[in-house]
Amino acid sequence: MSDQWEYQIRVNLAGEFAEVARSDPGNAAIKPLTDILTRHHAKLKSQFDAFADYVAEAEKHGVEHFPLYKWTKVTIEDPAKKEKHIKSFTLYVDGKEVYAKEIADALETDLQPLVGGALVTRLSKHDTNPANNPQAPAHLRS
Repeated sequence: MSDQWEYQIRVNLAGEFAEVARSDPGNAAIKPLTDILTRHHAKLKSQFDAFADYVAEAEKHGVEHFPLYKWTKVTIEDPAKKEKHIKSFTLYVDGKEVYAKEIADALETDLQPLVGGALVTRLSKHDTNPANNPQAPAHLRS
C-alpha cells in the first residue's frame, strides 16, 4: 500500500489576494484561480483557518481526543506562523482534503501557469506518506 499515497495541492497567494480568498472567494480579483478550481471541483481553505477550526473543534469536544491540539494551538498563536499560514491554501477536491495522484497532477498542471504571477506565489504537492510530513515535537504531543 506504500505506493498508494493520496495527495494534496497547496498554493500560496500574495497578501492582498490571500485576504480576498479567505473573505470573498467569488471576488473577480481571484477569478483566474477560481476558474481553474471550478473545473476541478476544488475549493480553497487557508491553512490558518483549517488550523483554527481544528483548535475550536478540539476545545468543543475535548482536547484529549485531538492529538495535534497543542502543536496546532501554538502555531495559530504565533504571529509569524499566522502570517505564513494565512497565505497558504489547501485545495479540497470534491470536499476531500487528500485525493488520488491523478487528480492532484491534473490540478497542479492547470495551476502551474499562474505560479509566479501577481496572484499565486507558490504551488506545492504533498503526499500522505508520514515520512514526508513533519511530526509534532514531543513536548507538543498529547
